[in-house]
Amino acid sequence: MEKMIFENYESKVQSYSRKFPAVFAKAIGATVFDEKGRRYIDFLAGAGSLNYGHNDRYIKGKLIDYLLDDNICHSLDLHTVAKREFLDTFNTLILKPRNLAYVCQFTGPTGTNAVEAAFKLARKITGRSNIISFTNGFHGVTLGALSAAGNSFYRKAAGVSANNVTFMPFDGYFGKEIDTLSMLEKLLQDKGSGLDLPAAIIVETIQGEGGVNVASDKWLRSLDQLCKTYGIVLIVDDIQAGCGRTGNFFSFESAGIIPDIITLSKSLSGMGLPMSVVLIKPELDVWAPGEHNGTFRGNNPAFVTAKAAIDHYWADDNLSRAVHQKSSLLKSRIESIASKIDGDCKQRGRGMMQGLACPSGEIAHHISREAFKHGLILETSGARGQVLKFLMPLNIPLELLHEGLDILEYSIDQLGGEGVYPTSTYQDADIN
Repeated sequence: MEKMIFENYESKVQSYSRKFPAVFAKAIGATVFDEKGRRYIDFLAGAGSLNYGHNDRYIKGKLIDYLLDDNICHSLDLHTVAKREFLDTFNTLILKPRNLAYVCQFTGPTGTNAVEAAFKLARKITGRSNIISFTNGFHGVTLGALSAAGNSFYRKAAGVSANNVTFMPFDGYFGKEIDTLSMLEKLLQDKGSGLDLPAAIIVETIQGEGGVNVASDKWLRSLDQLCKTYGIVLIVDDIQAGCGRTGNFFSFESAGIIPDIITLSKSLSGMGLPMSVVLIKPELDVWAPGEHNGTFRGNNPAFVTAKAAIDHYWADDNLSRAVHQKSSLLKSRIESIASKIDGDCKQRGRGMMQGLACPSGEIAHHISREAFKHGLILETSGARGQVLKFLMPLNIPLELLHEGLDILEYSIDQLGGEGVYPTSTYQDADIN
């Protein structure tokens, strides 16, 4: 009966609820609780939308104060106090310290809408239509962004041909010894290659949905130089890998590049509220007023929480240092756990965006399902669902991080056997 409402009235398109069959009620930090009071450690974190955890006290407090004072919630693209304060804080604490100069375009509040806007703008800037994306890339499921998805499962759902996108091999696609960008440059130089000079190249520095594939800093620098040489707009999709996931606010910082356009969403709002931004180099901001818009591009509560998150976590380097520390621990634990699985299993990723590549999607699915039984939410990714993906909140306490990894290790041991990992109820935790 408790799930009958969902089965009767919600579309079959629902996905995560099939993998994690519970009715969730409360959440705090890196833990969520179902309506029966059972606790789960959250290594999914809203698919990377909750880098600061569920219901962060500081961020939530700022939001509550804002709402209680009858401030603006919906504003289209009108100027508001909340938007002004976000823009000032973002520029002061994020852009200026990194010697970056961008203007912010607020799009409809989803990552895929930011990608749509980035594609449209790149085509307007260059007068060209083709976009280059990479194998195993993922940038959203609206039609334009979907055309740049490597996984045929998503592209087929469009029901129409995905045009004006060419796929090229990502870093390491053919193995470490093959330079995929040399191949791309040769195709660009050859008038007989059939590859039209693109308007833009879009890239994730770490491919999340594609299986936690990491682009090296050297490869990213070469890509940046290639774009400069041929007058191609470089778009970095930092929707999942950004906002501190790698230890730096932007995932490309270690490569020392400055993309022409950056798309941000997911954890930008700080606590899961819908918000997305396109960062544009000022000289490339050639939009005419209203050329790209969206009814909910002025989501002021998200401006408030985004400012609060930046104030609280990015005014110093404490979070960044903690992420680097935890990422080393996470890598070590994943490598140890990989040794327990029969077959070729490997750690992938960097920062706190890591993966455990299993021999098959079936094995990864069984591990994820078993872990959920014992109180851990951990999703899979990759073209075959073969990679367990770790996206826990960045501020997860070390003891909770270890406990989640212990559950994973225990679950692998229990596959084919019996046993129940001890769990607690939400009455044991402070969730007020």
